[in-house]
Amino acid sequence: MIDVKNPFEVKILLVYDNLGAENAASRAVRKLKEDLETEGSNIIIADNLEDARAIFYSDPSIQCVLIGVECNKCANTFSTLEYIREHNSGVPIYIMSSRNMASQIPANILDKVSDFIWLLEDTLEFISGRIQASIERYRKFILPPMFKALAKFAKVHEYSWHTPGHTGGTAFLKSAAGRDFFNFFGEQIFRSDLSISVGELGSMLDHSGPIGESEKYMAEVFNSTRSYHVTNGSSTSNRIILMASVTRNDICLCDRNCHKSVEHAMTLSGAIPTYMVPSRNQYGIIGPILSNRLTKEAIDKSIQENPLVKEGINHTPRHAIITNSTYDGLCYNVTTVKNLLKQSVDRLHFDEAWYGYARFNPMYENRYAMCYNPKTYSKNEPTIFATQSTHKLLAAFSQASMIHILDGKNSISHERFNESLMMHSSTSPFYAIIASNDISAAMMDNKGGLTLTEMSIREAVSFRKTVARIHNEKTSNNDWFFNIWQPPMIRTPNGEKVLFFEADDELLITNPDCWVLHPNDIWHGFGDIEDGYCMLDPIKVSVTTPGVMPDSTLADWGIPAALLTAYLDNKGIVVEKTTDFTCLFLFSLGVTKGKWGTLLNAMFEFKQDYDNNTRISRIMPKIYHADEKHYKDMGLKDLANEMFAAMKELQTTKSMAEAFSVLPHPDLSPVETYEELVKNHVEALTLDEMANKTVATSVVPYPPGIPLLMPGENAGAIDGKLLKYLKALEAFDKKFAGFTHDTHGVEVSEDGTYRVLCLKNV
Repeated sequence: MIDVKNPFEVKILLVYDNLGAENAASRAVRKLKEDLETEGSNIIIADNLEDARAIFYSDPSIQCVLIGVECNKCANTFSTLEYIREHNSGVPIYIMSSRNMASQIPANILDKVSDFIWLLEDTLEFISGRIQASIERYRKFILPPMFKALAKFAKVHEYSWHTPGHTGGTAFLKSAAGRDFFNFFGEQIFRSDLSISVGELGSMLDHSGPIGESEKYMAEVFNSTRSYHVTNGSSTSNRIILMASVTRNDICLCDRNCHKSVEHAMTLSGAIPTYMVPSRNQYGIIGPILSNRLTKEAIDKSIQENPLVKEGINHTPRHAIITNSTYDGLCYNVTTVKNLLKQSVDRLHFDEAWYGYARFNPMYENRYAMCYNPKTYSKNEPTIFATQSTHKLLAAFSQASMIHILDGKNSISHERFNESLMMHSSTSPFYAIIASNDISAAMMDNKGGLTLTEMSIREAVSFRKTVARIHNEKTSNNDWFFNIWQPPMIRTPNGEKVLFFEADDELLITNPDCWVLHPNDIWHGFGDIEDGYCMLDPIKVSVTTPGVMPDSTLADWGIPAALLTAYLDNKGIVVEKTTDFTCLFLFSLGVTKGKWGTLLNAMFEFKQDYDNNTRISRIMPKIYHADEKHYKDMGLKDLANEMFAAMKELQTTKSMAEAFSVLPHPDLSPVETYEELVKNHVEALTLDEMANKTVATSVVPYPPGIPLLMPGENAGAIDGKLLKYLKALEAFDKKFAGFTHDTHGVEVSEDGTYRVLCLKNV
């Protein structure tokens, strides 16, 4: 008997060709179906093998497959079994047959199934019992440790005398607003919101019980020596690692393309950042830190030239952190990075917030932090850390994050590391976040990760090829369309070069060579990059708009990407990131053909409205109402021309490239700057007033989303590259309401004037 307290419905896929026939075998199958339904199972019928594949693809919650085999269809049966096993290696599969037919079934089919059902020989009760027992074993197998314990406990329905005070949601039922809140989320989320007092679930702080087992399970799945749950995002994960690794006046090598949590960790620890500056191309896309900047000679030089490294400070760096992959999907060859940086530092830290899926697909081989076997990894190699936001491109609740560690040279013991983790972790974590981490690992376990990542890559490739083909057709006829930032040509296995959209799907989906950046290829714009050092992640798709040339100059006409973003927003399509001429779309696990088909249709509609110069008031009402006087009687093409002309006049694209090509002078360290901020030794200054002033907070323009100025750095001269870029943004924002830039660290007054907090008397 299936345990009805289990929160999951039992689904069985029954594949049988002639269920309604009046013969002994069909009658036996019908009786078996009726008995399983009586016991609470939901039986899904497929009358052919093709339908069975479609059902299994669309419903991964199926927990058992029963297949009637006919010898004349063995080839189709094998392909179906192979398909099921590619998607789920553990689900029980039974072949329904007679003993006479069983002797004729090929070995390749026998290898894929769990067992046989002898329809006309064993009793109905025996067959049904075997099926139900195998489902119970499978369900225990598929549920990861922490979620299994949480689901079991939440079903007990015991009265609680511990926090949280809503006690399983009942407190919300005592008011109208509370009842609506309860009904919106459903009872289970409240039943699973438990206190750390519930010992059966263990603790995230001492890593005991099911939570501790879950972390061991994550380590196996993600290939680490040890892994940790974090319930406040990779921001906290980065801080935990750095606070465990560096302290006051320790030198930390920091990717300038770093998340703000790295800056926070420098502030909290008192460490001294020495920045490694990444490359940048004509679109403003952030590239990798070139390999020649990671050599010991280059690192030593950057430390010697760092004004914050004063006399008496040890010049040996303690830690290095690199963003992998970049926001735009550029992935390092981790072995190359490790072999370069290990000459300078013992601890390498990869911020893989947007890259947690890389372990599970051969496309990313050697391009993610945990790419080494933890059992054979040498203690003479650097200790490697990875932080992953499981909620970003895997499947977990917001704030869910994981830390993975591969212990090597100068490793940090669990006991020491845990002190930092406890410092930054709540004693009242939301257990559903931990459980979603647990489930995320289970989804990627075994063959699940390969199947899911391949689906994402396949959809991304389809979209990429479609847009590239349309772009080629339009431009060949002196028309225009959007394009994709990707190699325009692909080399086939026989050495032939073909247009991207003509390349074989399987080649693009399985061969990483198609995505590698080669030296001086015009399309990527990163110059003489080391061959094989960097690869473009196919699931991070940058749509490009017309207007920018390979040498970074602007063309005679163009369409600012911000205009496309605003247009799509009006249609309910939210772009992940927008630069001057690119829009980034993430093909995560949830993307389907229908989803990207909607995006493609919207892009066609934009082109039609642009070509027809359709009025802004009609197609983008939010933009129109932001400044009705300005946008009155203006069409989409009119606005594109005006915005493009302003960008050309203000040189926003060129100014951005120049601003991010320099490393500002640091007057104070992050912690020294923060101490001045706390003491209120700060003032808000306009861009003209802040010339040669020390900024009190980071200034991060979006796009591109990396620091222009870090706390304690000098803004430079009024006509310098840094302030020139900010002035260009300010002037653009004042002119185009609804298209203002999101620049962290900048306060914007009602008249559009930028103000930045700077230190007094520094």
